[in-house]
Amino acid sequence: MKVLITGGYGFIGSHVAERFYKEGNEVFIIDNLSASRKENVDFKHKSYMLSIEDEKCSEIFRFNKFDIVVHAAALTNTPSDFPHKSIKEVQSNISGLVNMLTLSKKHHVKKFIYLSSASVYGNQEHISLHEQLDCSPDTSYGISKLSGEMYCKEWSDIHELSTLTLRLSNVYGPKQSSKRGVIGRYFHQALRNQELVIYGDGEQTRDFIYVEDVAYAVYRASNSNEEGIYNVSTNVATSINELAAMFQRLMPVSSSIQNKPSKEEDINHIVLDNAKFMKDFDWSPLYSLEEGLQRTFVYYTHQLAKEQIAASSSVAPVRSAETKENWRIILKKSMPTLENILAFVLTAWLTITYFNSTYGTIDVKIFYIVIIGLIYGNKQSILAVVLSSGLLIYQKIQDGREYVSLTYDTDFIFQVAIYLFIGLVIGYSVERRNIIIQQHEKTINDLTIKYHFLEDVYHEIREVKEELQERILNSSDSYGKVYGATKELESLEPEQVLTAAVNVIKNILDVPKVAIYTTDKSQAYLRLLTNYGYQPDEIIRSLKVAEYRQLQNMLQTKELFINKKFDPIYPLMASVIENNGQVVAIIMIDGLQFEQLSLYHQNLFKVTTDLISTELNKAFLYNNAMEEKRYWNNTELLKYEYFDSIVNSKKQALEQHDVPYMIVNAKLNGISAEDASYFIVQKLRLTDYMSLFEENVIRILLANTDEKAAFRVIERLVHEEITYSLYKEE
Repeated sequence: MKVLITGGYGFIGSHVAERFYKEGNEVFIIDNLSASRKENVDFKHKSYMLSIEDEKCSEIFRFNKFDIVVHAAALTNTPSDFPHKSIKEVQSNISGLVNMLTLSKKHHVKKFIYLSSASVYGNQEHISLHEQLDCSPDTSYGISKLSGEMYCKEWSDIHELSTLTLRLSNVYGPKQSSKRGVIGRYFHQALRNQELVIYGDGEQTRDFIYVEDVAYAVYRASNSNEEGIYNVSTNVATSINELAAMFQRLMPVSSSIQNKPSKEEDINHIVLDNAKFMKDFDWSPLYSLEEGLQRTFVYYTHQLAKEQIAASSSVAPVRSAETKENWRIILKKSMPTLENILAFVLTAWLTITYFNSTYGTIDVKIFYIVIIGLIYGNKQSILAVVLSSGLLIYQKIQDGREYVSLTYDTDFIFQVAIYLFIGLVIGYSVERRNIIIQQHEKTINDLTIKYHFLEDVYHEIREVKEELQERILNSSDSYGKVYGATKELESLEPEQVLTAAVNVIKNILDVPKVAIYTTDKSQAYLRLLTNYGYQPDEIIRSLKVAEYRQLQNMLQTKELFINKKFDPIYPLMASVIENNGQVVAIIMIDGLQFEQLSLYHQNLFKVTTDLISTELNKAFLYNNAMEEKRYWNNTELLKYEYFDSIVNSKKQALEQHDVPYMIVNAKLNGISAEDASYFIVQKLRLTDYMSLFEENVIRILLANTDEKAAFRVIERLVHEEITYSLYKEE
């Protein structure tokens, strides 16, 4: 199966991804790494570094055709952030979930699993919380999770997407951030010789579950048809004081405890009732809290050692690089202003020392404003106007004017207005041009990113396709073998197609037992046409459909049958053969090894039977077109050359598969061949044939019939004007 895990590089998501990978599934991850690390996943998988809200997610779904989606991505804030700083969290969690639900429905995902949280319950009076209780979350995270559950229910009820919501209790284990969860925080404090902080009296209880138990629960849920909401927990209450005592036993060196006042938002007691999940999914938690803490302790110890080694060797270079980067950013931001000031200094020098005396009619400041506006835009052009106006005031003062007189000097005011007009017009025009350029650059950048993304997807699909082709060419089910099977089925006789089908099924699927049954016109009986690998006493030649419920269901639904309950009266697999929408035969296989009962063999069996149906339809179509040439006028009597061809195919089946057949001569005593054929054909099977051998003798071919069964058929065919006898071939 193809499994997509959103937030797959996070604490819980990475463990879920690893479980699906170990179970032999293809794992895909969408994660923007906002609160996770790519190092959390070290096995073969395909990843997409983007937000679950991103529109490019649609391309991922379209190209990969996922079977399962596990939605573990979520933003989390601390309770103190509620409600003022939680808008982004709620919006992102809900809009991202809706995007995943929409794409899952659009691209026919079989199962959508939503990882919710015990926080949806809020502060309840009940000690053990079951799924039917009303929820009243008191944190933004809990509200967003409860909203997500409602969306999943809507998609299940209205949009018919199979959704399953798992409310997780307090999850802990390797890869957990020390900022999340009391256990992660305690490990962080204890390993650094810090005091373990207990808020309040420490008697508040929690339901701690090891992360690998959660991952296995998600995997079990993915293989079921169940929907709705389930608690995933241990159903064991552990107080914070008991937890601290376990840490004291685990790490006695770091065992000091500090008590602090209780937090107002803390929930006193929360334990989730897991009985429903355990019953419906045959699951139970494997790890006790002590065992889980031991395993987590090993992980945190290794991580701390790695951090200390990395810190000792890289602190100085990192700080140096950060300092250089900060200075580079400051310099880049201040560079336009510095260049503006330098240009103004040059303008002031030219104005005061040169153009003011020699070229009095030339105002250099206007050129300065225009150039700065063209280069830097509106912000720097206004600064240039201010500096130029200041320089003009300085010139007027040097000429003996007073500050007060400038306020009613129309020439001065007009000149300043000219500066301002030029600065605003040039600056606005350039600013507008820059905005348009930036918009175009953003569009180009977005298209470039999308192009590279689609290019990566294309190359990924090419790699998968080439790998699949290589596996097909190098496997026992190679192209040459399938091609050979197709050639073997090429016949214009339905009888020969069905006979050859035994070899095709046997060779492609490598099965020890194959049987083909044909239906009568009423589909009340199935009669054995041919078989391979069965002993005479272990196969039934005629099956009454009404006595076999699964056969009735197959004839109605025309779906592949898998004997998942290993019922001894049914084969391991069976598939129908159709002609123009009508079931004409059923192929059954048996004797497979347990490891061969895989989705791969099921698909291969279905593809092979579809191939047989296609070839059989071609044969029937040809026969219908050639009916006038094959049969005597207005009768069911084959012309002898066609009858002889079918006899030869029966001889081949007898040699290869030991499938018997009998030929009966029917001597006509006063009855016409037309009337006799009409009487006889009503009592024959679809795979039995007749031909007019002589003017008053009809030869009947009985498929898959021994001598004893032939006499029973003759008893059904009794007619006062017809005499029957067995024909013995030389």
